Amino acid sequence: MIRSTWVCALAIAWSAAAGASCGSAFCTINTSWDLQGGWAEPGARLDLRYEAINQNQPRKGGHDVAVGEVPRHHDEIRTRNRNWLGSFDYTFNSEWGVSVLAPFVDREHKHIHNHHGEEIRDYWHFNGVGDTRVLGRYRLPWGGQGNPDGTGTFGLNFGAKLPTGRFSKRNGEGEPAERSLQPGTGTTDALLGGFASGDLPVADWSWFAQGLAQLPVNARDGYKPGKRFALDAGLRYDATDRWSLMLQVNGLKRARDSGVEAEPEDSGGYSVWLGPGASYAVTRDIRAYGFLQLPVVQRVNGVQLVANKALVLGVSARF
Repeated sequence: MIRSTWVCALAIAWSAAAGASCGSAFCTINTSWDLQGGWAEPGARLDLRYEAINQNQPRKGGHDVAVGEVPRHHDEIRTRNRNWLGSFDYTFNSEWGVSVLAPFVDREHKHIHNHHGEEIRDYWHFNGVGDTRVLGRYRLPWGGQGNPDGTGTFGLNFGAKLPTGRFSKRNGEGEPAERSLQPGTGTTDALLGGFASGDLPVADWSWFAQGLAQLPVNARDGYKPGKRFALDAGLRYDATDRWSLMLQVNGLKRARDSGVEAEPEDSGGYSVWLGPGASYAVTRDIRAYGFLQLPVVQRVNGVQLVANKALVLGVSARF
């Protein structure tokens, strides 16, 4: 059945901020189908996802401000993020599975460097592989003994973010980009969370919820990113055998970065996003999906750039 096979799009549990800090951003949309209990058959699947996020609005606390309105050493102007995320997922059996995700980042950043009363406009445009994530999962059905599928599923996610991305990118003048802007953090982060999902007592409707903590376990060259705590919840309606409509609420809380290369005053905060989306079954084993993510709450520490929307497009295939 289409519904029981494609309950979303990919097991990645990606949980970075869509619109926090002056630099890197990834969408908080959850495109995981396994955590919703949709596919427990052994096998592999591939996913390619594109994200577009323009951070062009400076924000102080919970309010928008103009560029330079709040004096800073750097007045942030804009960060344009174009991310490609490739993932390979393998389900060993109805209980165990693992996924590996590798992002490719294309990032453009502009800010004003205030140097002894002089305004210097700095610009970076670079691309490169980001930090790889490896996430295992253990899940169990519920709904009655002797029923391997149950009426829902719950379980644990666990793994690590590995320091595979560079953190030494420079512009044409040889100026290094801020550490929060770099493709990688240079640190290893532990990932731990839980998930649950099930069918609603209404035909063709299902739900999911997931929490995931990302906890850096070390610092690297004077920088340690803040802890991240993500909470996602969503509904799915299978309108036809091919079309499904989805709605998500994604919350993220991020602690301040630390270290001599960090900007603790202007890092961290919390946000809540609303994400309507749809998916289409091109064939039984190939599905395309898209989400538009819109901010409901964005509160930052200090002054940071935020985005007023984010776009996610992707395609998944199983084999």
